[in-house]
Amino acid sequence: QVQLVESGGGLVQAGGSLRLSCEASVRTFRNTVMGWFRQAPGNEREFVAAISWTGGRTLYADAVKGRFTVSRDNTKNTVYLQMNSLKPADTAVYYCAGNPGVTLDRDYRGYNYWGQGTQVTVSS
Repeated sequence: QVQLVESGGGLVQAGGSLRLSCEASVRTFRNTVMGWFRQAPGNEREFVAAISWTGGRTLYADAVKGRFTVSRDNTKNTVYLQMNSLKPADTAVYYCAGNPGVTLDRDYRGYNYWGQGTQVTVSS
């Protein structure tokens, strides 16, 4: 069973940057699409970004396009989310997720594996 562990969250001022990491427990997460989602209190889980297993295809939510960058290092079984120009509206718990397929899915129900989440708080 794949286990995912996120790290890198924290408190940052508006306009600042953070880089989230998500490490998988298995030796390889080849052939697995990886996604990032976020959930703020009282809100539904929201798609942020996804990346194919080769890294050749990426997909972003309109709210983060141009500010966030998803990448992965398959030699380290790790996916990253670089977040720049952060806004208070980006405050949420961020989750990474895995989907053993090829579809870059915006729907959280398309992902089988989930991390425990990491809190990102952006102050104004």
